[in-house]
Amino acid sequence: MKLDILVMAAHPDDAELGCAGTICMQIAQGKKVGIVDFTRGELGTRGTPEIRLAESVEATRILGVHARENLGFRDGFFVNDEEHLMKLIRVIRRYRPEIVLANAINDRHPDHIKGCELAVDSCFKSGLRMVETFEDDGTVQEAWRPKNVYHYIQDRYIDPDFVVDISAYWQQKEDSIRAFRSQFYDPTSKDPDSYLSSPAFLKFVEARNREMGHSIGAEFGEGYTSYKKIGVTDLFHLK
Repeated sequence: MKLDILVMAAHPDDAELGCAGTICMQIAQGKKVGIVDFTRGELGTRGTPEIRLAESVEATRILGVHARENLGFRDGFFVNDEEHLMKLIRVIRRYRPEIVLANAINDRHPDHIKGCELAVDSCFKSGLRMVETFEDDGTVQEAWRPKNVYHYIQDRYIDPDFVVDISAYWQQKEDSIRAFRSQFYDPTSKDPDSYLSSPAFLKFVEARNREMGHSIGAEFGEGYTSYKKIGVTDLFHLK
């Protein structure tokens, strides 16, 4: 299946927290969107990899994405090396996305920064025809380079290069985040407290999205950064 957009995420729930509103908006407009999670989030303070997988399935249903897979990289210990790059290049060439949405360029969690770097390098190298990769049946994959890579903003504030109005999709985004119920505030949970499980965390997520929206005159927004300059062909499409 060819995708219009492929979201790359270091952990299950990164995509939901960072860009679920954009995902929902693009799907509503007829675009095909997929997610590739790098790890199972096995180092998370709360829940288990099995629980996270079940939660990911539910979040996928809520978002309506067309494809989702998990590469099984080691949470906290994956690196930007040839082994990991080749696995991700195979995914890029399988789905041939026009746009990739990837982890933040700088953030509190080191995996997010590594995920960003891995996404950027793999998207470039995926376009090199001398880098050979194969499908599971041995079919040679053709080189493919996404046209653009944009980075969603996560825990740490980063001044965005552009903001997407997700006001119509905020509730769907919030529902997809709450699908990861093991990770967030639950007064009945016996798991240890964590950074995410504070009652204030989801309020912060909402506040961040309101802040981004406010900056463009909308109720909710998601901000993105780009290493490349963004060109404009129609001034009337700018909000």
